[in-house]
Amino acid sequence: MSMDDIIIHLFCRIADELQDVKQHDQAHLHPSEVVTIGVLYAMKGNGYRAFYRWLFWNWRKFFPKLPELSRLHRLLARYSHFTDRFLKKPSFFTVMDSYGIELIHPIREGRSLAQVGTKGISNHRWIVGIKYCLLTNDTGEAVGWGWAPANEHDQGFRPIAIQFDGETITLTDSGFVKANAEPCNIKLCRRGEWNERMLIETIFSLFTTLFHTKKMRQRVETHINGHLAYLTAALNLLLAITEGVLSFTDFTF
Repeated sequence: MSMDDIIIHLFCRIADELQDVKQHDQAHLHPSEVVTIGVLYAMKGNGYRAFYRWLFWNWRKFFPKLPELSRLHRLLARYSHFTDRFLKKPSFFTVMDSYGIELIHPIREGRSLAQVGTKGISNHRWIVGIKYCLLTNDTGEAVGWGWAPANEHDQGFRPIAIQFDGETITLTDSGFVKANAEPCNIKLCRRGEWNERMLIETIFSLFTTLFHTKKMRQRVETHINGHLAYLTAALNLLLAITEGVLSFTDFTF
């Protein structure tokens, strides 16, 4: 699929969902254009300045009123809440897991008092960053998500699944199981059981290999939250375009 087709497909689906949202009188871009740019940024998976140069010099024909770099960066964070509209309904079984994201090299830990990322273990190695938790239905569509510093325990993400108690049974690993907790919809999947849980591992693999999400350049909570919001929306939008086929190799650029 050509880049023109990718942008058009994404914009049409986003514009249909946000057709009730009005553009501010002094705004240069409609909210649907901002969200489309945010989704492209999550898919591009590069530094923000490099992404802006790529967008400005190659695809400004789709966004002729593209603002300057810093203003667009603020707009992406401000309009990221619209991505909640693209979250899907839970199925009978859902899957939840966490995904470590590096923000800085470990040698730089502690240099800034405003540092968001913390030291934690991801895939059996130390990182300084955050954890992104994703809840998906049985087709891989995102139902809910959240994030926390890398040193936080996975049990802190339990409310993402518990909010759907009575609607779905959530398959997780032992990290999400809490001793002496009230009965809820979270079900432990031991090693070798419930191969359906591998669905979310496939999604995280796509994030790593295609969207280069294992490392992020954001350092402020607002922009980290925005990037992850657009990443989650990108997953559901691409699944809609591919009609549920979890293969995004045609959408790399």
